[in-house]
Amino acid sequence: MPGEPEPLVLFDMDGVLITGRGSDPAVHAHAMEDVAADWGLEIPTALREPLAAYPYTAALEAACAALGVDARRFFDAREARSAARIAARVAAGRRPLYDDVDVLGPLSEMATLGVVSNNYDPAVTAVVDHHGLDAFTHTRGRDVGLAGFRRRKPDPHYLAEAMDALGHRSGVYVGDRQTDVEAAQAAGLTAVYLRRSHNRETSLRVAPDVELDGLARLPTAVADLLG
Repeated sequence: MPGEPEPLVLFDMDGVLITGRGSDPAVHAHAMEDVAADWGLEIPTALREPLAAYPYTAALEAACAALGVDARRFFDAREARSAARIAARVAAGRRPLYDDVDVLGPLSEMATLGVVSNNYDPAVTAVVDHHGLDAFTHTRGRDVGLAGFRRRKPDPHYLAEAMDALGHRSGVYVGDRQTDVEAAQAAGLTAVYLRRSHNRETSLRVAPDVELDGLARLPTAVADLLG
């Protein structure tokens, strides 16, 4: 019908657009060292693992209590350092695109495109800028810090935010994880599960609407789903 918006297609980033299923865990360990240096902390070996692990946990809270520092403040500071380190790795060319990302050009002629990732918002911006991904109208990573951590997928928060920002009530979300499927369906999006080498044999607890081996067939799938 005249006046209807063109279809909406949103993408996860790690493992979908850029190679590697996620950021190297060493990033968070180095970020912990950054915060320790900034704050003048001597971190015993026994406390390093929970302080350097990605999630916010009871073990991290206990380690921070042992050091006499506020756990949320420490976590937020470490997250900021992790985000900066990931952005620097992207700028250094250490996270290349998958070859089939060239489908974005033709796809952008038939749909509005966006990125919604569990990676940090500064990291998403770095990927889009470094690789010149100008096909995207909306790009969003999660906020740095505990609030953003708690809103990561499968919470549909950032997907719903993107839909509101772009004026859509339906569309497609392309991801490579169980949590992507769950978040998409919770947001009212059609879930496209992308299989690559890192998840070729993965079994899912929730069935996606579509499975694809790579992005090459995505324009056809979008036309079939939303046309």
